[in-house]
Amino acid sequence: MLKVERLTKTYRAAGHPLTVLRDVSFDIAAGATVAVVGPSGSGKTTLLGLCAGLDRPTQGAVTIAGVAIGGLDEDARALVRNAQVGFVFQNFQLIPTLTALENVLVPVELGGDSTREPEARELLARVGLGERCDHYPVQLSGGEQQRVALARAFINRPKILFCDEPTGNLDAETAAAMVELIFGLNRERGTTLVLVTHDLDLARRCQRIIRLKGGAVSSDELV
Repeated sequence: MLKVERLTKTYRAAGHPLTVLRDVSFDIAAGATVAVVGPSGSGKTTLLGLCAGLDRPTQGAVTIAGVAIGGLDEDARALVRNAQVGFVFQNFQLIPTLTALENVLVPVELGGDSTREPEARELLARVGLGERCDHYPVQLSGGEQQRVALARAFINRPKILFCDEPTGNLDAETAAAMVELIFGLNRERGTTLVLVTHDLDLARRCQRIIRLKGGAVSSDELV
């Protein structure tokens, strides 16, 4: 489902090169659950963005569901993301002027499909927000906003879901509920799951843990 080959990412910082990922390679099978862990600054979020096609590597290649995305222009990469990828960001990234329902519908409407409102409502009900469809993000708690983001990530029935610290901004009770939703939807829909987390208990819920240190893979083990 996901093939990462010798990924390297270098930025310019104060006029000097800063390499945040170095020669990272791995394969992830369809339906697998994988956690990416490591200290702050080890390149976890950068890796996730490269894998999802949100950014381009300095060197190396990413293949999603058999499609090599490195040589695609931004429009073509956006089409691959919309067809194959779901992404849950740590800071939710909801559009404040849209309701919960409208936020969930954004990915499908960008793809030209205006017929999916019943499914969007069903997803919001699945994440416990069936009565909050018409509420705006400012009217929702952090946990509720994160659940809207999860519903939005699943509206396109992604083959692979990337989660960046999905419980990082949530209290313990809300975080536990969020984890159950993520893994429940993974089981129900057979979605490949790749999540970045500082929470080792959450990482151990996955089948495999990839550890980064200094921008390189320090270990890759089955749980």
